[in-house]
Amino acid sequence: MSPYSLDTAAVRSALPRSQYNEHSEALFLTSSFVFDSAEQAEERFAQREGGFVYSRFSNPTVASFERRLAEMEGAEACLGTASGIAAILLTALGLLAAGDHVICAAGVFGATRQLFENTLSRFGLRISFVPVTDVSAWQAAVTPSTKMLFVESPTNPTIEIADLAALGAIARACGAYMVVDNCFCTPVLQRPFQFGADVVIHSATKYLDGQGRVLGGAILARQELIEQKILPVQRSAGAALSPFNAWVLLKGLETLKLRVEAQCDNALRLARWLKKHPAIARVIYPGLTSHPQHDLARRQQSGAGAILAVEVRGAKAEAFRVINSTRLLSITANVGDVKTTITHPATTTHARISSEARREAGIGDAMLRIAVGLESIDDLCADLERGLSQLAVDRRAA
Repeated sequence: MSPYSLDTAAVRSALPRSQYNEHSEALFLTSSFVFDSAEQAEERFAQREGGFVYSRFSNPTVASFERRLAEMEGAEACLGTASGIAAILLTALGLLAAGDHVICAAGVFGATRQLFENTLSRFGLRISFVPVTDVSAWQAAVTPSTKMLFVESPTNPTIEIADLAALGAIARACGAYMVVDNCFCTPVLQRPFQFGADVVIHSATKYLDGQGRVLGGAILARQELIEQKILPVQRSAGAALSPFNAWVLLKGLETLKLRVEAQCDNALRLARWLKKHPAIARVIYPGLTSHPQHDLARRQQSGAGAILAVEVRGAKAEAFRVINSTRLLSITANVGDVKTTITHPATTTHARISSEARREAGIGDAMLRIAVGLESIDDLCADLERGLSQLAVDRRAA
């Protein structure tokens, strides 16, 4: 646990410097490590002696990233992974067994839902999907075999806020693990361990990097869970974070707080502008008082985040017109970048889940997801106005 504040941990926490006394954390691009003797190799492979063995499960650069993120998140331990979805998979493989029951928020990221519904269910896991904001539905879904509650907060892309303290209480009462995907908030805005989480997941690809450069993920939990339950799975199955990507993520963490806070400010200003636009039917953003969980977000988060969902007046054709009229915003499904991105979730991030599941999650054809970056807010509004003004004219003409 860090003796420093998040701001200091973000730029200082790492393994000790090497014998060369470098100021920036070293990048160890090596697949294996040399031992002083056959006896030392035996001791390390038997895990009776600490030290690095093979970069699939132990590397100094990756360990520096893990230590830094753990201190920022307030966790005992962290395990770097190849991607965010790999972090979810390794967590499930490490903590669950055939016959176990998982309660999952219905509105999770499309690939997460597919992982639980289409892949892990084939190996004997039973999955129940419930509305993320309905605490009574979570409670009602509990069975004697429930071993995990999995939730994103805010959800992707509907930006719903889960009552983490209430879900943590349900998990403790039934002896299940509470797993929270903290990708959208990062430790800058939300610390799920304070609300009873057992495991926190990150897609480091998003805000932790912040510039759309590399893939990565992270699992944070108690030391015992990481070392005894999840690390052995990674050691055998792979899905490791590469040293180069870990080094890039280390650099990303140094500016995380500055970026996230500035992006939150931009997102609030954009949300307020869009809310007044005649071509917009609805803006979903926790920083607006119109958001159903506005008060919960204020209690649970230190900021409203940098991602908002909007519903245009119309359907798929109108949503596509707004997207295709942009010249500045990037049409891509990634989020967390300093460059603002826009996408149509129903045909991209959530295209491979059923239409029924999309309806259940509230993802309609008129919905756009905007992940706000660091550009001038005036330029962002002007870029969106190009398409929105066409919709407004069409509606007046009709």
